[in-house]
Amino acid sequence: MIDYNPKEWFRYIFYFQKADTVRKLTPLILTIGVYSALVAYLLLIHFKLAENNDLKNISLMHSLLGFVISMLLVFRTNTAYDRWWEGRKQWGSLMNNSRNLALKINALLDKDLIEERVFFEKMIPNYAFALKNHLRNKFNPDEFENTTFLNKADLKSGEHVPNQIAAAMFTKVIGLQKSGFLLPEHTILLNSQLESFTDICGACERIRNTPIPLSYSSFIKKFIFTYCLTLPIGYVFSLHFLVIPFVMFVFYILASLEVIAEEIEDPFGEDSNDLPIERICNGVKTSAKSLLA
Repeated sequence: MIDYNPKEWFRYIFYFQKADTVRKLTPLILTIGVYSALVAYLLLIHFKLAENNDLKNISLMHSLLGFVISMLLVFRTNTAYDRWWEGRKQWGSLMNNSRNLALKINALLDKDLIEERVFFEKMIPNYAFALKNHLRNKFNPDEFENTTFLNKADLKSGEHVPNQIAAAMFTKVIGLQKSGFLLPEHTILLNSQLESFTDICGACERIRNTPIPLSYSSFIKKFIFTYCLTLPIGYVFSLHFLVIPFVMFVFYILASLEVIAEEIEDPFGEDSNDLPIERICNGVKTSAKSLLA
């Protein structure tokens, strides 16, 4: 995620970063410009239809459809942003529950239980990093810190790694209870944080694995494509060759909204507009270390 100051208007008006839609859409924008120039030449120069009053009313269709397409894109963008924000809330909950678990473990485990405290100090951030990589469909053993009770060699990378780490933490808590280091009521106290890890993982998987329905996404793309293809025909008689930059600009606006929505609806990747989950993982690691070291 890119950090920026939203109050700096002029800087970001003329700033183009890697994920900017201008870069992604440049080939299509140029193509639609060439198409508009061809339509303008055929209708104005070749067929000389500029004086045909009946054809000048075609632009009325675009005026009516413009409202419809704007409503569709507003709904599309809001839906995508809701998914982005829901992902941010889930990772915020992961940060809070990680800190709460570390706080409780620190208070409940004696200082002389060094190995047990180190286990939770490393496993809590291990879960955050494992969840990050799980949502990106990869496994990075270099981010896993070994402990006496669980090391990277024990993990089955082809299976659900976050679940394996969560199961190890829960097993460790039960083992501490059976050994008398924790009371049964202490286990109940820790249970909400341990359960929350799996709940957060499930919520993030739901966001990642449930994109907008194909028929809806396909319809919006077809609508934008058809709308922009017919724009030169509708406005060439009033704008003449100025219709070329006009159509290019309209296509850029409409297509950019769809591209932005596609990017932010899966907020767990490594794109510029995705969530700063790498930073959150490091924050969990720092918090666990400061509380349990």
